[in-house]
Amino acid sequence: MAAPGNDQVPLNLPSALLAKVETALVFLSTLAMAAIMCIVMADVVLRYVFDAPLVWSFDLIGLYLVGAVFFFALSDTMQQHGHIALDVFVPLIPFRLRHAAQSLGFAASTLFLAAITWLEIWEAEGAFMADDRIAGVVPFQTWVAHAVLAIGMGALVLRCAYRSIFHAISAVSGRPNVELPPPPITSSTKSEHAE
Repeated sequence: MAAPGNDQVPLNLPSALLAKVETALVFLSTLAMAAIMCIVMADVVLRYVFDAPLVWSFDLIGLYLVGAVFFFALSDTMQQHGHIALDVFVPLIPFRLRHAAQSLGFAASTLFLAAITWLEIWEAEGAFMADDRIAGVVPFQTWVAHAVLAIGMGALVLRCAYRSIFHAISAVSGRPNVELPPPPITSSTKSEHAE
């Protein structure tokens, strides 16, 4: 998830529609994080105060909730330019060449992530059909974990495909048609170097 105040405004309808999906997924990611905190807190209180721990908490958190927190936030983080990017030399590359290279990079990412998404859909379907469950106190179904990963990665595939297409359009047109990262902050402030 992006830092406050770093909200990226969609430039066109495809990005705006995808941003709505990403916002919904980030909301679910937030709910999953809140659920983790509540379950852990309840488990600690029940374990150390009443000597009655929640025997299912570790399985629920590890199988479902952690995946939802991580994978549901991936695409929005990309939209907000929150992923690590080595962009020191990017401003030095000519505009059209930069967008053409980014289009190719996002196209390769789209194909790779689409393969992962397809494999997870296949795994989710297989686990659902076989009624696959974990060997725990509560036999949680495993297909849900695969589906969570597939949904999160599917949104990321769409964001990468969008970036690939619109970077290509930018390379051809000579003007930006895709959201660009904010410029780096290069000036230092007095508070950074105060002694």
